[in-house]
Amino acid sequence: MLSLLLALQITTAVDTLPRITLNDALARATRLDPNYVAALGQVGTANWGRRAAMSTFVLPSLTVSLDLTKYSSAFFNIGTGGLQSTSANFQATARYEIFSVRKFAELSRTRADLEGAVAGTMEARFSAALLTESDFYDVLANQDLAGVTDERLKRAREAFQVARARVTSGAAVQTDSLQLFLELTRAQVEQLRQASALKVARLQLGRRIGISGPVEAVPLDSVSAAELPIELTQAVTLALSQGPQYRVARANEQSARAILKSRRGEYLPVFTATASHTRFDTRIFPGARNISSIDFGVSLPIWDNGQREIAISQARVNRDVAEAIRADLENAALTDVTQAYEAYNTDRVTVDLQQTAVLVARENYRVQEARYRAGASTIIELLNAQVDLTQAESDLVQARFAARLALAGLEAIIGQRLTTDRVLP
Repeated sequence: MLSLLLALQITTAVDTLPRITLNDALARATRLDPNYVAALGQVGTANWGRRAAMSTFVLPSLTVSLDLTKYSSAFFNIGTGGLQSTSANFQATARYEIFSVRKFAELSRTRADLEGAVAGTMEARFSAALLTESDFYDVLANQDLAGVTDERLKRAREAFQVARARVTSGAAVQTDSLQLFLELTRAQVEQLRQASALKVARLQLGRRIGISGPVEAVPLDSVSAAELPIELTQAVTLALSQGPQYRVARANEQSARAILKSRRGEYLPVFTATASHTRFDTRIFPGARNISSIDFGVSLPIWDNGQREIAISQARVNRDVAEAIRADLENAALTDVTQAYEAYNTDRVTVDLQQTAVLVARENYRVQEARYRAGASTIIELLNAQVDLTQAESDLVQARFAARLALAGLEAIIGQRLTTDRVLP
């Protein structure tokens, strides 16, 4: 009765839950992922940095100021040439660096930062997609596992009824029914645990896609996992050339190199041209007297109490660290890609093997149940057959979704979808 009420409650609850497909979940979750939102912001910042670095080769920096001052007593006003208690000044200054190593270094740095930001956005998209698929598959897996526990409970009830009948007729000892009652109890407990796990998985999926409540995942196509369309060597090549994490590492190294170059350029002189226009008067828009100037200058820093040397040392360390990170990632590419590649192939083959195992376990249980009814088998053999069938069905569910998740992990490494059944928002 308890199991029946639980099943009715779950069925009623599921009918009222919002349902979502995998592609819709991917589209919604990616837009809500904090890391992806932050990555988009970094792209915008990097774009402005790139524009600013390029504009310094064409446009000067421009500063405009206007002030109106009221004094307690009159003083000589350069604009009117007389004593005035009010002074209005307007100044416009344009400054252009004719030659500076820093300008070229900034151009290289901003180019690398923009490349890194774009690659970081792609990495965030794949990471968000991987987390979303994990939550989505967790719901589907727990749904299937709930079906496995239901079948286990059904078999335990049937076996318990058979055992009670055989004990009543004297064909079996009472311990047979006691052992099957124990299996029935365990099946009921497992059903409750699985229902709880399914509820939590639905809540997690809802959180991932921005819904404050449980969400039901629409079942996927049951077609077996296909072979990968690329070889292992191709996967490694793709990862090194377009994999988001490798692109980010290379961009960080280039940015660190540019920063070091800019710091070293502080030893060289800077040539500048400055133009200034100043107006004096007593009115808010001064016009009594105008003064314009143009200045060509060169500055050569000699000594700033070691601050320049400290900055160069820090930049050199950052460059060395960025080089080490990039080299370590590239050296580990073969291992990481191979691990993900073989994990998918292993799980894909495991699905086929587990399907066979389920058929064998189901047939073995049928035979053992028939033999036990006929008194040709012991209760231990029947219980072992029940356990083997439940385990085989559970292993099949886990293998099926492990293969899909392994594929998503491989795609996150190489930065490319390998199948057309899922989109990358």
